[in-house]
Amino acid sequence: MSSIRDKISIMKDAAELLRLEPITSRIAGRVRALRIERRLSLEDLAERSGVSRSMLSLIEREESSPTAVVLDKIAAGLGVPLALFFEDPASRDEPLSRSSDRQPWRDPQTGYLREVLSPSGSTAPFQLVLVTLPAGRTVQYEATNRARPYHQQIWVQEGRIEVSSGADVYRLGQGDCLALDVDGRPNSFSNSSRKRARYVLVIALK
Repeated sequence: MSSIRDKISIMKDAAELLRLEPITSRIAGRVRALRIERRLSLEDLAERSGVSRSMLSLIEREESSPTAVVLDKIAAGLGVPLALFFEDPASRDEPLSRSSDRQPWRDPQTGYLREVLSPSGSTAPFQLVLVTLPAGRTVQYEATNRARPYHQQIWVQEGRIEVSSGADVYRLGQGDCLALDVDGRPNSFSNSSRKRARYVLVIALK
């Protein structure tokens, strides 16, 4: 029985990896497109973001899976919210986002899942994102020089999380909602419990 359970678990993991893989390609394409749109070379973006030229090149060629922290640095260097990396330009005319069609992204460092809920065809100046933070995990974003700060709200759907922004610390339980400006200060999302936490991010895009 143990062997059968192991095989089933391996099959599920493989299926999950196949489901998550396309989003990595999308991120690579968005990073490259946003860089070219701003007429920045790899060297320019490396200087602005603090991410090495070689790492940027690997990400754009889909040869490296970036962590959430690295992506946040790149977003700051490009002057955009992190959320823009997960948009699907190919479905911008679609006003409906079906659960079965969405592509979650898994942070290779912490295992947290990020799933864009908003339809790509929406013209609203915000984006809804569902985040699943595994038990005992913390996502720590470094202090970053942001040319364009943005606003987000965090609405806890399940479990408990601790959110820090600079010296401010907030402990949130199910149903709590926190409004927060992402302005360059270090910030973190932490789940110190033994159960997963899930929360919705409402992110201002403009």
